[in-house]
Amino acid sequence: MLTERHRAFAFTIVELLVVVSIISLLIAILLPALGRARDAALITQSLSNLRNLAAANATYGADHTDRQFTASCDDFGLVQGNCNTYINTVSCPPQQIAGWDMNGGLWGFWLGGGMCPGNYPGNCGNWIVYWPNEWGFANGLFGYWRLANYKAFNTYVNGRYYDPVFWAPKDKIFTEQAHPGFQYPGEFIPPSAVGGSSIRSTYVWSPAACWNPDVLSRNGFKQPSTLSAGWKCPSVGQAKYPELKTRMIEHYWLQNQDGGPTNPGFAGGSNPWLFNQGNSSTPNAMFFDGHVASLAVSEVMDADRRMRASWNGAVGAPPLTGRGLWHTGTPLGVNGYYQQLSFDTLADTSFHVLTTDGILGRDILGAK
Repeated sequence: MLTERHRAFAFTIVELLVVVSIISLLIAILLPALGRARDAALITQSLSNLRNLAAANATYGADHTDRQFTASCDDFGLVQGNCNTYINTVSCPPQQIAGWDMNGGLWGFWLGGGMCPGNYPGNCGNWIVYWPNEWGFANGLFGYWRLANYKAFNTYVNGRYYDPVFWAPKDKIFTEQAHPGFQYPGEFIPPSAVGGSSIRSTYVWSPAACWNPDVLSRNGFKQPSTLSAGWKCPSVGQAKYPELKTRMIEHYWLQNQDGGPTNPGFAGGSNPWLFNQGNSSTPNAMFFDGHVASLAVSEVMDADRRMRASWNGAVGAPPLTGRGLWHTGTPLGVNGYYQQLSFDTLADTSFHVLTTDGILGRDILGAK
């Protein structure tokens, strides 16, 4: 009987190398595309967070006669912003509370003494929390502009300090630290449960917009203590350019980051780069009209240069100091908000934080 012998087939080394090369090439082509798609998804999630926060801001305003969130009392200026004078002669300001923990403890930046109830544990050491921001670097330019996830505002979100909406997904350092709080359904968990300190939101308000507009006036910076209404937080409706003035923004450099995870210039070397410390940074932001968008720092700087050039050439223009979209005449000087620690020499802006004219100003221009 006739039979056929079948020859066994096998790949040669050359053929295997060709197959491996093709697979490697496909991986090299696809991985960046997958990375870009994932990055775009994270940016979309951050913009979604900001939309939710825009809705919360709008609801807060509806409950407070169109006011922005503020921890300052309108009459702080009557005592030149002095804590001891205020709590001893005027009143005890509403406390800045983080929330109740699972053990029944109530956490916050307490003010005690004076007219405040005797069981309030704090003192005037927490006074700076009741200002939009401080005007020196002693406390890292701190103020309530950094406290978006505190109880007075988080009530309008989901009533929780550690609600994921307060953290951008690309803010890996603080999102990871805050993660134990995400798992807890209550208002707050003690700092010991999240590495020893409470984790603040990625998103921050514009402190410039929370001061009386005269403080950051284009005609020159004025110390709030010299203005009786210096601490009176403007209403949302006072925004002169609501579609051009940022209201909340990612505090950190999260997009196009090429400086490593942390900025070695900060004490301890554990603080992330800030949104304005890289020319390629593109933070996500929410505006006073409620829309959200990604802002390229390079474009913001270009708008600022164009504005300064325009004002410098105007007849009867005010003094040079402060004449740009952000104010260079504050006690923070021409470096503004930590520009001296920028990743590259091209980065030169403190928009959002030091907007000239505050809520009456703008952080971007219209179309070129």
